[in-house]
Amino acid sequence: MAEYRPITFYHAPQSRAIIVHWMLEELEIPYQLRVLNLRKGENKRASFLAINPMGKVPAITHGDVAVTETAAICCYLADAFPQAGLAIAVGDPRRGPYLKWLFFAVSTLEPALTDRMYKREPIAPVAASYGDFDHLLGVVANAVTVGPYLFGQTFTAADVMLGAELQWGMMTGALPARPEITAYVDRLKQRPALARVYAKDAELVAAGYASA
Repeated sequence: MAEYRPITFYHAPQSRAIIVHWMLEELEIPYQLRVLNLRKGENKRASFLAINPMGKVPAITHGDVAVTETAAICCYLADAFPQAGLAIAVGDPRRGPYLKWLFFAVSTLEPALTDRMYKREPIAPVAASYGDFDHLLGVVANAVTVGPYLFGQTFTAADVMLGAELQWGMMTGALPARPEITAYVDRLKQRPALARVYAKDAELVAAGYASA
């Protein structure tokens, strides 16, 4: 039997940390929740900077191992707890596409949505990480129509990452309405783990931990 190593999750509501919170709930494993009040600068204290020198959430510690960056955390957790079935295993031909979509969410989709949210002047597609925005949306729409998830009936960490970014884009108005994407997001919202996360975040905001 593998040695048990406790997980501590550093969180702040209304932030990207909600993605890792969702991931942890999908894994159905025990973890300790440590909520940081960003308004009070608790993320800039030396104790947390020792875990993430960037002073940003999310972050986790798994025993003596600290992991930061949302996609990296989700990838790490999915591999560390294979019994949950949220990773495509090494050696499976779907592993490559799985990793592509897991990191596509933050490296390609998020910059595109951020540019639109802040109404930034578009730059040449060759210079943008996402190329042409309309083409990007078409690629995503095609991927999520395989259904119900990116890999058919298999829900993975890639759905957590991509789904969270799409939900954020819809919430901010940065993502134009596409029926394929809306249907995919609606399917994800039916997952009990995500419902638990939304409920917990609402409790934290009510308790004065709002990040915005």
